[in-house]
Amino acid sequence: MSGTILPLTGGICSKHSMESMSMLFVRQIALFLGMFLLVSMQAAQADHLPGFTELVKDTSPSVVNISTTQKVKTGMPELPEGFEMPEMPEGSPFGELFKYFFEREGESPSYRDAKSLGSGFIISKDGYVLTNYHVIKDADEIIVRLSDRRELMAELIGEDQRSDVALLKIEATGLPVAKIGKSSDLEVGEWVLAIGSPFGFDHSATAGIVSAKGRSLPRENYVPFIQTDVAINPGNSGGPLFNQEGEVVGVNSQIYSRTGGYMGLSFAIPIEVAMDVAEQLKTSGRVSRGWLGVLIQDVTRDLAESFGMKQPRGALVAKVLPNSPAEKAGAKVGDIIVKFDGKEVVNSSNLPPIVGSSKVGVMIPVEIIRDSRRKTLNVKLGELPEDDDVQAKTKEPASSTTNRIGITVSELNEEDMKTLEIEQGVVVDHVTSGAASHAGVRKGDIILSVDNTAVKSVKQFQSMIDDLPAGKSVALLVQRGGSPTFLALKIPES
Repeated sequence: MSGTILPLTGGICSKHSMESMSMLFVRQIALFLGMFLLVSMQAAQADHLPGFTELVKDTSPSVVNISTTQKVKTGMPELPEGFEMPEMPEGSPFGELFKYFFEREGESPSYRDAKSLGSGFIISKDGYVLTNYHVIKDADEIIVRLSDRRELMAELIGEDQRSDVALLKIEATGLPVAKIGKSSDLEVGEWVLAIGSPFGFDHSATAGIVSAKGRSLPRENYVPFIQTDVAINPGNSGGPLFNQEGEVVGVNSQIYSRTGGYMGLSFAIPIEVAMDVAEQLKTSGRVSRGWLGVLIQDVTRDLAESFGMKQPRGALVAKVLPNSPAEKAGAKVGDIIVKFDGKEVVNSSNLPPIVGSSKVGVMIPVEIIRDSRRKTLNVKLGELPEDDDVQAKTKEPASSTTNRIGITVSELNEEDMKTLEIEQGVVVDHVTSGAASHAGVRKGDIILSVDNTAVKSVKQFQSMIDDLPAGKSVALLVQRGGSPTFLALKIPES
């Protein structure tokens, strides 16, 4: 009996072993296939990552190093104006000390050479080079070093501080020229490459992506900067920003930094702006920009509500300058510019670059919102003045009164108005806790209008505030430091 059972038992064991081996084989095949697919996917992803090797080889020859020398006066300190050296007792060590530091008569002032480094790129075979204004500012000598290690003295053709662009010329021919592209074709997230001389290390290449477009920076109203995360450091300024086709789309100009070094925020001048400036500098030696003649600000959510708008957009006109193109075209304080020459104005920062790049003397349609209605003004642009800053001073008021929004105001006399270049208004003497404080009203502000109605006296202002319905948001136009600004004032319920 056992002889018949043993073969049967053995047969059963062999069958399980075969099944186990089959399952193991299947699992190994599945694991192999999984690893193969993973490697294939990684390889496919790697194929989509940009390769910059050929790009650097093709574009580097057109990139140059720029070094400048500036003579800086040195020597001993001079006495402040109106200050005379005190008489010291004979033999006093302090007297000798003063003489040593302040009475080096007969000696000519000494100078030292201050050097700086930057980058640039060649835009023509006959030697025109583009760089930043701040790279060559106040330079006595400018030397351009080419990729073949030649060093040539450069002539400054022209400079434009507002756009931070400068045009140089070197005596050479047959030079490698950078291919010029279009920054308008860039998309956020697109790979870009910068080549320059950070800290003097020639032809250093760094790469990153476009972080944003049309950025407005303080005191740089006429340049819609390209923001990138490309590593830019001192010495990169003036160098080119390339797209993946090897075309220059920007001029590396600035970084945002709290330490002086790269922190992930770099800004480049769009190549269209830089080339337009370069062409004007080349042909006329100066840059002409369109001028509208208004002071503007952003439309906040609260201001949009006070103007009866469904959502905030456009550039809110806070002041119309006298005898300006805007005034001649009929623009008014409180107008909201939503289109300029057919171009959408989403934020106030969009407007200055568009106006600045427009031709002077040309009639341009400007679409505005006034009293919740759309209207088109035809403006003949003027030329931006050399000094377009508006300054004003505030004088102490003579009399005052209080109101329910928590401020004390007083009259302005004719002399104050003439100094401040305004025709009406009241000055804020004191701000307490309340609606005005929440709106951002400060001591010294001059209130020009309430809910688009001009303020002509303290009495009238008090009456206007008393008559405003509780819970309503109104636009309060104030002048602060020479610049008018709209604030959204929420009238308290009680």
